[in-house]
Amino acid sequence: MCVDDAERLDFGDAGVEKPAEFPLPHMESVCENTTTADFKQSNFGNFVPIVRSGGWSDIGSRQYMEDTHVCIADLAKNFGYPEVDKEVVSFYGVFDGHGGKDAAHFVRDNLPRVIVEDADFPLELEKVVSRSFMQIDSQFADKCSHHRALSSGTTALTAMIFGRSLLVANAGDCRAVLSRCGIAMEMSMDHRPCSLTEKLRVESLGGYVDDDYLNGLLGVTRALGDWHLEGLKEVDRPGGGPLSAEPELKMVTLTKDDEFLVIGSDGMWDVFSNQNAVDFARRRLQEHNDVKLCCKEIVEEAIRRGATDNLTVVLVSFHLVAPPQIRVNRPGRVARSISVDGLNSLRILLGSQ
Repeated sequence: MCVDDAERLDFGDAGVEKPAEFPLPHMESVCENTTTADFKQSNFGNFVPIVRSGGWSDIGSRQYMEDTHVCIADLAKNFGYPEVDKEVVSFYGVFDGHGGKDAAHFVRDNLPRVIVEDADFPLELEKVVSRSFMQIDSQFADKCSHHRALSSGTTALTAMIFGRSLLVANAGDCRAVLSRCGIAMEMSMDHRPCSLTEKLRVESLGGYVDDDYLNGLLGVTRALGDWHLEGLKEVDRPGGGPLSAEPELKMVTLTKDDEFLVIGSDGMWDVFSNQNAVDFARRRLQEHNDVKLCCKEIVEEAIRRGATDNLTVVLVSFHLVAPPQIRVNRPGRVARSISVDGLNSLRILLGSQ
């Protein structure tokens, strides 16, 4: 079972799709093979990211689909707000639900809007995104308090591109990896109880880790939702309990060496290492340069390798052209060569036999 894109407008053979203009309710996924560019920065030698995105999800061998994702080419325009200084802010997210899909869908449908409506958007993106994660978590508790949805939760990883800046925000164990000249650069940290920093944070807030589970209940230490679990969150003090909705942030300035960003739910990373995912995606993009097809192929490969979880992949490319063929020198690998004298000696030796 595949969850394909929704709310798409196709511009014929151009391969470019336009996002819906206003909030998109009850989306299974919102994802475009779209191209955006910030031509304001096209001065002498400055790198201008030309952003293309695609996504793919599959239920895997699970009984229910709890993953979802979103790709929005122009965040402000999508929600009816004017552009700021004619800059385009794009938004991408992967949400891995547990205990049901309600929390994941609520966050997907509402988090982008809350970010745009923040008074400091987009000039103070880091503060805005952190606040918005916490605000959405509280809103979910308020709006779903009398519904079975309250018993669900979700991890969330978002990526925003503003000019040459890439901001990744993560709460949970989805992961984002950047390809820089073919080298995998980790853009997020998995928030699991086995992480020493997370374990110390949890214990400082009155929680504990039992058999690699938070309070013996959850396999992640950061998530939105899960308000039904006692002792993990404090209604009167957002962020006060051991289960935190506060994201960890990482911002980088993109250069021409940055090729693409891969975002995946944890089911993908069960069977792909960071570098393996980059290598696989680069080869596929070099073959056909179709970002959405590349996501589909990554998901299919994960299933072939034995992944059993729901699977979601979003790929954001920063160039119109495919990644170049390059030789990547990796630690631990020694390049081997032979000198002219050595080659002549080998020829003589082989000729004498």
